[in-house]
Amino acid sequence: MPVRFIGIDPNTGGGGSPSVFLDEEQRELLIQGWDLPPEKLALLGSTEWVAGHAVGIPPGENVVRIPLRMISILRKACDDAERAGLC
Repeated sequence: MPVRFIGIDPNTGGGGSPSVFLDEEQRELLIQGWDLPPEKLALLGSTEWVAGHAVGIPPGENVVRIPLRMISILRKACDDAERAGLC
């Protein structure tokens, strides 16, 4: 099974809530979250360099928000990936 559901926002009322998946075939975590508001997205659009890396969001990439209450779900996804020998 290449993509496995790990968990969903525990405060969901149903529907499209933040979720975490593990793509074992591609060796990636997939994060479903809320769109970032334009004013916060603009803060990330800087062209400054931090530790040798350009700050900003290049074409083909995006940022989503998930609540901190989902940290345990993210940990589970990371633990599952390590146990499966994916990293």
